Amino acid sequence: MTTVAASIPVLRWAAQRAHLHDADVAARFRKWPLWLTGEAQPTLKQLEDFARLTHTAFGYFFLPQPPALALPVPDFRTVRDEALAEPSSALLDTLYLCQQRQDWYRDYARVHGLPPLAFVGSANGRETPEAVAQRMRETLGLDAEARRQLPTWAEALRQLIAKAEDAGVLVMTSSVVGSNSHRKLDVGEFRGFALADDLAPLVFLNGADSKAAQMFTLAHELAHVWLGATGVSDTQAGQVPEQQTERWCNKVAAELLMPLQALCAVYRSDVPIPDEIQRLAREFKVSTLVALRRLFDAGFVDQATLWQHYREEQARLRELEQRSGGGGDFYRSLGARASKRFARAIVSSTLEGLTSFPEAFRMLGLRKTATFHEAARELGVVTP
Repeated sequence: MTTVAASIPVLRWAAQRAHLHDADVAARFRKWPLWLTGEAQPTLKQLEDFARLTHTAFGYFFLPQPPALALPVPDFRTVRDEALAEPSSALLDTLYLCQQRQDWYRDYARVHGLPPLAFVGSANGRETPEAVAQRMRETLGLDAEARRQLPTWAEALRQLIAKAEDAGVLVMTSSVVGSNSHRKLDVGEFRGFALADDLAPLVFLNGADSKAAQMFTLAHELAHVWLGATGVSDTQAGQVPEQQTERWCNKVAAELLMPLQALCAVYRSDVPIPDEIQRLAREFKVSTLVALRRLFDAGFVDQATLWQHYREEQARLRELEQRSGGGGDFYRSLGARASKRFARAIVSSTLEGLTSFPEAFRMLGLRKTATFHEAARELGVVTP
């Protein structure tokens, strides 16, 4: 049987990048340890299978050393260790898919004569976060009192996503690459990104994160859109980032969700912090993490106290997420994963014969025509 002289450094790199241990690979490829020593070589089919397993381009295995892969957009994450120096295939593939969706929607907007969105890139980092947050509230139609009437902060998150989409922003949320449930996104690598564009602004939220954290990430990425700053973020509600752009976007996001003036008017210093952030979260319909961050912004707690309670609250929220389980209807998830605005546009375009079914299937992560038509009904493109 013909074997292939695959590059040993690239084999190691591909496995590490896919977060596969030697035992994992050896369970699929018995001679894996021998491949790494050069005592044996994979067959052509084995190398093709390994390339699929690790989501690695086949041609890379014939390079003497692993290629230097970089993000196709600016990186606003704070580098904590060497692992962040090179993006995972999951992050890259998610970015590429979102760029393809954005390109498609930009062309769609031009064909249909949709006007450019004036708010994209309308802000600059020299403006006060309060002024920008106020303009964002006006554009999005956010009303503080109306938010307080919502039953839960989860409803507030859904409302913010809906209002961003109504304003013209494509908001996509997923915990996996495309619709592949076997390719999980790592919240430790990134929490979201923004692709600024005056016809097709796009925000992606890492659905592997807690719902509470997604609220702040969405507000942060919307600030990126207003700034016109495309890039990948790893922001957290309690974080004080090193990069100026991230610090500014964090301040705008916090002010958007929980205006400082309103907080100061209702803050109770006699209540223990864990109880107070629960009360404030219910009052403002934001996550407890945002409420905690705002106490820090207002000077009611110092940074050491912020991080102590932030870690405790994060652990509590993770436990709640695990208890609540997951799931959800596939077609509602389709609208969340691909943005309802985008999904409706491409489904309509396909039914009108302007977009091919294969392209729509690829963009939406669908495989069957029956599933596509059911999605069209669930998205309200066609009547049941």
